[in-house]
Amino acid sequence: MAQPKKAALAAVQSARAWPFEEARRLVKRLENLRDGGTKPVVFETGYGPSGLPHIGTFGEVARTSMVRHAFEVLTGGRRKTRLVCFSDDMDGLRKVPDNVPNRDMLAAHIGKPLTSVPDPFSNEYPSFAAHNNARLRRFLDCFGFDYEFLSATECYKAGVFDASLIRMLEAYDEVMDIILPTLGPERRATYSPFLPISPTSGKVLQVPMLERDAKRGTIVYVDPDSGGRVETLVTGGRVKCQWKADWAMRWTALEVDYEMCGKDLIDSVTLSSRICRALGGTPPENFIYELFLDEAGGKISKSKGNGLTVDEWLTYASPESLALFMYQKPKAAKKLYFDVIPKTVDEYLVHLAKYPAEDAQAKFDNPVWHIHAGAPPHTDLPISFALLLNLVSVSNAENKATLWGFIRKYAPQATPEKHPLLDQLVGYALCYYRDFVKPAKTYRLPTEPEGAALAALADALGKASPGANAEQLQNIVYEAGKSHGFADNLRLWFGAIYEVLLGQSQGPRFGGFVELYGVDNTRALIARALNGELVRPRKVAAR
Repeated sequence: MAQPKKAALAAVQSARAWPFEEARRLVKRLENLRDGGTKPVVFETGYGPSGLPHIGTFGEVARTSMVRHAFEVLTGGRRKTRLVCFSDDMDGLRKVPDNVPNRDMLAAHIGKPLTSVPDPFSNEYPSFAAHNNARLRRFLDCFGFDYEFLSATECYKAGVFDASLIRMLEAYDEVMDIILPTLGPERRATYSPFLPISPTSGKVLQVPMLERDAKRGTIVYVDPDSGGRVETLVTGGRVKCQWKADWAMRWTALEVDYEMCGKDLIDSVTLSSRICRALGGTPPENFIYELFLDEAGGKISKSKGNGLTVDEWLTYASPESLALFMYQKPKAAKKLYFDVIPKTVDEYLVHLAKYPAEDAQAKFDNPVWHIHAGAPPHTDLPISFALLLNLVSVSNAENKATLWGFIRKYAPQATPEKHPLLDQLVGYALCYYRDFVKPAKTYRLPTEPEGAALAALADALGKASPGANAEQLQNIVYEAGKSHGFADNLRLWFGAIYEVLLGQSQGPRFGGFVELYGVDNTRALIARALNGELVRPRKVAAR
């Protein structure tokens, strides 16, 4: 038993998957810290609850969890680790999100900390931030993430940041020297790393400091609501910090070792790292990922509500497929919209099927090892998700029972009870087809050469042996195209099959589809297409 352990250990040390590469960077960081050999290793993700939690927020937690697990395996589980999910819920509400109700009510609270803004959705939560925090935590809990949730408001008010805030006051001039050169003249005149909470309006104030006393831990400013001078402590939740100073102060106070962020925050990382050093801290290792894009190629925004939500993805696919999407090429910009779901589901299933037969090195580099924290489930799926979608399409199935009827013809021993993952995929396929495939279907009539090739295909299928498998049926499809003018361009032949028979520009490997749908059903489908029965009648405009 010792040899496999040694082999696995060697494979871990040479694993090429990006979470392991990040884990190695973290190991080097800890080696250079004065207390790096003994301190808990802190991973952090940040969330701004000014809008509804979006899929990018989940992505940060999923990716960071993968790095955390890789680190734990790489170091043999000898180090205590923490994953902190931090909500910047003391930020002032800057604008009303587009995708929430009661927008007029919210507009009356512009400028107040998000934890002081009423919940626009219901009376269930004490604030807008509490509602959005709860939604985020529900999903993270549902997915099984191991994390600690921290609220900025609670940390400020409970004194968690007090020591670092005093240090910020002591290093005030140095912090100003870091930030002021990055600001325009107007903003430079009023900037301060401290944002007092107005004692009259309750708003987060952006005002210049008139006086400051590091020994007493106080600042003096003019309250724009009353016009009077106000002296306040910087501790106990009476102030919060500006964004870049706040990030640096948090890194210092929580001793954060690792945090990811999008490439739009590269400059913020640079400035916050300098401020962190000014406070006597060591900035964390940062991983900069590319941003997700919406259907039009624009940046996804939680306030606009464009792109996909977590709930929307989970309507059509599993959490594991979403985790795979997050794992893949984190430094490449990717469109995050509904049409990426089927491909991602099938890629997850392919990786899962390969895993049991792989050697130790390949397993550590397989995405499912990272998605399932080193313990991917065993599965046996004879049908791809794309094939299920096309089966739903041609069978007009509207429920699981109908679809399972076709599946049993292909795999007689398969049942929902024996194959719960397949049953889950059947449900996802029905939902995805209903909402996205069916409305977009556009059948066309075949050209004369295409019609002749399709008729020949139907005849050839009729002569196929009863037990013909997917590969044999695929060869029949090839030969029908080759013998009817498509030998030099089989792509056109398969494009015709998909457009004429399925009403879409792409489709599955057709031999496998015929095996699943059935030869007789496929021949009947071809007959309907040749008779023009699949083409929807066009509406004639009224004169």
